[in-house]
Amino acid sequence: MTDPLHTELLELAQEAARRAGELLRDGRPADLAVAATKSSPIDVVTEMDIAAEKLITGLISEHRPDDGFLGEEGASSEGSSGIRWVIDPLDGTVNYLYGLPTWAVSIAAERDGETVVGVVEIPMRGETFHAVRGGGARGRGAWEGERVLSCRPAAPLEQALVSTGFNYVTEVRAHQADVAQRLIPLLRDIRRGGSAAVDLCDVAVGRLDGYYERGLHPWDLAAGDLIAREAGALTGGRPGERPARDLAVAATPGVFEPLQRLLEEFGAWHD
Repeated sequence: MTDPLHTELLELAQEAARRAGELLRDGRPADLAVAATKSSPIDVVTEMDIAAEKLITGLISEHRPDDGFLGEEGASSEGSSGIRWVIDPLDGTVNYLYGLPTWAVSIAAERDGETVVGVVEIPMRGETFHAVRGGGARGRGAWEGERVLSCRPAAPLEQALVSTGFNYVTEVRAHQADVAQRLIPLLRDIRRGGSAAVDLCDVAVGRLDGYYERGLHPWDLAAGDLIAREAGALTGGRPGERPARDLAVAATPGVFEPLQRLLEEFGAWHD
């Protein structure tokens, strides 16, 4: 039986993500990408990001005033209920700036430190994904109705399509490029989507065999990691560790361990 609290948290996260997604989609200036090299569009994106986070935290606080928050744009409060919301109001900022569709609103709810609900809204793809801990993952999109999510059947590593991301610090990017260069001959191919939340959902829905990245924050990971796990994927960081700033990995059961082992061997977790 579903925990009534988890149901409440899920419904609230879905509503907040939907409203924030509409705000970001409908409020984006049509000419934003044209002026992408100037300073003003960056300011517009920052304003949209902050506005989306305020919308999310405001809506949640109306219904659950005692909950805590951790958000990319500065929302931070302990709360007293044992529930903390981990929010990325706009994951994939550069994609948003340039008019690419791969950006998302990511909202997770933690109960006593464990993620119990995750919602990722991808407005430009018309998709929304969600999961409740122990209750599986589901999604809506171009297909009819709500679909139970399941990651791809296990494939050998050499047939795996894997996504990754790159840091904006030049030295870190250079090392990440070296790791990717060493991995490419051992995989089917590598993709770079630009949103951790979307990549994790693409693992969950079977569009990718795996995903890894260094330098992620809790708000990048929280919702997507739960969705991927509830869809049958394995997630972790360095061997024996949970996903963390050093390294986050998500993959089908057949790909996870060999991919994680190679990332450790290639030093993907350090500069």
